[in-house]
Amino acid sequence: MKISILGAGAWGTALAVQAAARHEVLLWARDATAIDEMRSRRCNSRYLPEAVLPAELQLGSDLASAVAHGQQGLIVVATPMAGLRGVLAGLPDGACVLWLCKGFEAGTGLLGHEIAREVQPRLRVGILSGPSFAQEVAAGQPTALVAASDDEELAQAAVDAFHSERLRVYTSTDPIGVEVGGAVKNVMAIAVGTADGLRLQAEKRGDTSNAPGLNARAALITRGLAEMMRLGQALGARPETFMGLSGMGDLVLTATGDLSRNRRVGLLLAEGLPLAQILRELGHVAEGVYSAPTVLARARAKGVDMPITEAVVAALDGRLSAAAAIDLLMGRQARSEH
Repeated sequence: MKISILGAGAWGTALAVQAAARHEVLLWARDATAIDEMRSRRCNSRYLPEAVLPAELQLGSDLASAVAHGQQGLIVVATPMAGLRGVLAGLPDGACVLWLCKGFEAGTGLLGHEIAREVQPRLRVGILSGPSFAQEVAAGQPTALVAASDDEELAQAAVDAFHSERLRVYTSTDPIGVEVGGAVKNVMAIAVGTADGLRLQAEKRGDTSNAPGLNARAALITRGLAEMMRLGQALGARPETFMGLSGMGDLVLTATGDLSRNRRVGLLLAEGLPLAQILRELGHVAEGVYSAPTVLARARAKGVDMPITEAVVAALDGRLSAAAAIDLLMGRQARSEH
């Protein structure tokens, strides 16, 4: 199979590394200098320096050539959410396209499938998602993903492209649920990272008596899942999707894993750093920062209560300190769990 991966960030590079042994894979980046460096050094020194780029992996910076390469096979969009619209708009009718980005589009609040329907409705589209750190995928560590699409043949093409001995790919016919899970879990990871960061700061001071602990982490993950499910169902998703890889699985990984950029944002918020400084130090895109306001806007438009998301948005905006955000959540009126 011919596969073009458009976007040479960590995740796109990791998938390219894994698929290149079995398929004709071309990895595209708009920066010709970066591509030249990857060709000469056989590594992506900026985004995934640990991974060796196999000799079979083709590299290119010409978008038209990259699209032509994958047009009869599979095109994978590996840009951040902000770049999805522009890439989809330039793809040819009938192409089979998966995207890897997770979130709601800033400004419009649209999910990936809604963007595709708006800009290029004749594409065959889906999403590849699930609990996956790029470094582990590139290293061949066991990982499970889900390919979701209304087009079952496209979902199967994703299995044919990426399923291997160390990378399991399941299929789903609920792309809405998979997309909502991938978007909301990033916001919840910021919340959990904030609580964990407050605990770390308390430990440094030698007084953890009132600091959030592991109980708080469990509560935030569980209630975060409830928020995810409420929004997803309001947008047309199936509830069982959120108990799978793109819901609970991705939430647990992103909220607790040390490689999570969104969790890292929460940890730094707990140190009292302003968001602009946090993003500079991070150096990579943390989709939860950009998704949080749009998640909240979609929820409010649907009349969905998302208090954790509201607290995260207030903390990111600087309207609440990390500690005040946690206190706000704990001070809410008691209610039925379900």
